[in-house]
Order: sequence, then C-alpha cells, then structure tokens
Amino acid sequence: MNANRLTTPKEKVQQLQEKLGHAAEENKKRKFHALYDKVHRWDVLCEAWKRVRANKGAAGIDAVTLADIEKHGEISFIKECQRELQEGTYHPDPVRRQYIPKKDGKQRPLGIPTVRDRVVQMATKLMIEPIFEADFHETSFGFRPKRGAKEH
Repeated sequence: MNANRLTTPKEKVQQLQEKLGHAAEENKKRKFHALYDKVHRWDVLCEAWKRVRANKGAAGIDAVTLADIEKHGEISFIKECQRELQEGTYHPDPVRRQYIPKKDGKQRPLGIPTVRDRVVQMATKLMIEPIFEADFHETSFGFRPKRGAKEH
C-alpha cells in the first residue's frame, strides 16, 4: 500500500492522531484552538461509529439501539451527526439512568448516553486523546490506552 494513499477511515484517523500527538510532543506549550472541525470529519465520525458499535451497549433515553441505526442506515445516521455538528445544532440528550446492584446491597447509578451522543463523544475522544497523552509521563497509568490503573 502506498503510504500517501490512506484508504480507510481508521488509517486516516490514525494519521491525524499521529500528527496531533506529534505537534503536542514538539511544543508542550502549544494551544489547540481548532479541533471542532476535526470532530465532524467524515472519517473521524465513521471510525467513532465503528468503535461505538463494537462496544455494543444499551439504548439511551431515546430508546434507539445500535440495531435500529443499522436497520435504518449507518451512512444516513453518520451524515445526520455530521450535519448537526457542522451546523452547530447538535445538543446532547439527557442520559438514561439505570441502577446497578452493588455487593453491599446498595445500588450504583449508571448514566447511559444515547448512541448518537456516544458517537460524538468517541469522535471527540479520538481527537483530544493524542494531545493529552503528550502531557503524561511514561509512569502514568490510570485510564490511558493500553494501560491499567493496577500496572506499575
């Protein structure tokens, strides 16, 4: 494959992430003012949808499931997300509250965003993660990619 000819959304997103991460590494004081346009890029939204779909998960407050989106058309769903983001009309929905039993008999609240909101959140994560990663020390773990809080 020609290195200049990226074909899949995943490859394009990886290249963009590498550029953002490199820019953040090169200049630790750099401010990233214009990332919103990258969140609504077609390749970024396609990759975000793919990851959300792979994570599975329940429907949010709107009761729209992953299967519903697949049935009605993934392309039209992604286009609608992109349009709302580009036009500035996107607003996240309230989360659906679910309670999960804990071992001590109490219940823990869990907020379940809509699939649409999870896609937008994932697109945002894809763009900001490489920038924040540049600020972490190698010995930092926690909620970082391919690292666990219990590693050392």
